Amino acid sequence: MPSQSKLAQASPASMPWRLPAGGHVHLIAICGVGMAALAGMLHERGYRVTGSDENVYPPMSLLLQRLGIPVYDGYRAENLAGRPDLVVVGNAVSRSNVEAAALLESGLPYASFPEAIARLFLADKQSLVVAGTHGKTTSTAMLAWVLEQAGRDPSLLVGGEARNFGGNYKLGSGPWFIIEGDEYDSAFFDKRPKFLHYRPQCLLLTAVEFDHADIYRDLDDVKAAFRELIGCLPPGAPCFACGDFPHAAELARDCKGTAELFGLRGEVQWRAAEISDSGEETAFSISYRGAVEARAAISQPGEINVRNALGVYALARALGLRSEEIVRGLGTFRGVARRQELVGEFGGIVLIDDFAHHPTAVAGAIAAVRARYPRRRLWAVFEPRSNTSRRRVFQREFAQALRAADRVIVSAVVQKDTDRVPADEQLSPETVAEEVSVGGTPAWALEGPGAIAEFLGREASSGDVVLLMSNGSFGGLRAKLSALLGGEGATGVA
Repeated sequence: MPSQSKLAQASPASMPWRLPAGGHVHLIAICGVGMAALAGMLHERGYRVTGSDENVYPPMSLLLQRLGIPVYDGYRAENLAGRPDLVVVGNAVSRSNVEAAALLESGLPYASFPEAIARLFLADKQSLVVAGTHGKTTSTAMLAWVLEQAGRDPSLLVGGEARNFGGNYKLGSGPWFIIEGDEYDSAFFDKRPKFLHYRPQCLLLTAVEFDHADIYRDLDDVKAAFRELIGCLPPGAPCFACGDFPHAAELARDCKGTAELFGLRGEVQWRAAEISDSGEETAFSISYRGAVEARAAISQPGEINVRNALGVYALARALGLRSEEIVRGLGTFRGVARRQELVGEFGGIVLIDDFAHHPTAVAGAIAAVRARYPRRRLWAVFEPRSNTSRRRVFQREFAQALRAADRVIVSAVVQKDTDRVPADEQLSPETVAEEVSVGGTPAWALEGPGAIAEFLGREASSGDVVLLMSNGSFGGLRAKLSALLGGEGATGVA
């Protein structure tokens, strides 16, 4: 049975607060992608911003430095000595954090990241929330760019670097705020999913599968959270869900508004078909209830990105955009950093960096790269780093997904002080590599980025494609490989 409501589980979200114009906001864990974006948005609105973090490094540190936002290196009670008007606490911060503990004793008002976003930036906007286990970052950035190209000047907050916008946030003058709805919890004092704060006026649901094994008990628990999100929609609000994911289609039936399905297969209102990859772009047709409405092309490869584009197209049509406006925006969308990102070609070896950390995303990334480079030998290099992939829960599924490559390397499981996985629950890279090899694909379990770089330096050859997959920095493997494989003939940058 699913657990009780995440809302019912929630402790008080924050102390009561009201932020005066030009007030002082302090962010604990400011260098997280979302928190750094919030810092930039607050700075742009004229607030005084400070922050603290124990991981002060590029690129977020450079962004904050460019904005003139002071950042304390390390967490300390003294960082609160200025008595800020509001303290925003990132969800990576635990109650035992020395600065968080001092905050709780200080009497200062505090809030979670999503609560601050909702109260300070969404109150006077129509919130368009993009949520789902896979594809939400790309779909969020893509939707914002379609609206931008159509002259609607939207606001944007997304969990990755949207290349068209040169960052991961934008404050526009238009009525819409496009925001990535994360199902992860909000803060140590607020265990609700972030997306429940965002007051959606419209919802794009890209996928629903089990993930975040550290906070969700099972698939029913995950579905309960998304069901609550759908329940936040006002009557009549549009909801678009990807019918290629059965749980997303199932949940869409709970929508009080207008729910429609999109996808490549099955019973859907919006369908993409006739998919082809020229080596530079992916072309496809878009039909609504069986009638072809448009022919579109995107620079991103694979069915995974066609689904993203189709969902964006359907939602944009509901917002009143013309077909030709949407197609133009899709065609000029440059993607999101680390989503099938072409790093470059080094000595004839193509290097691609991707954020995949779930078996479905790993399979989708491999299929996308295969579609773009069908005649090249494909290396899939995977790091178990997320709080789910480090656990054994998807061990067999990872092996099945990785078999679609020609060569496979599985890195050592990343250990985290904040979430130690017991040995008997931990994923075994050796077992994954062995199961991949049994299926006929050569595979190796290697200790980490240094060993992987050295191995690929010996074994990869001109004409190969190397696909890196991790939801973190992978220990700088991207830069290591760029330098090791580079030289004469290199056409990329790390």
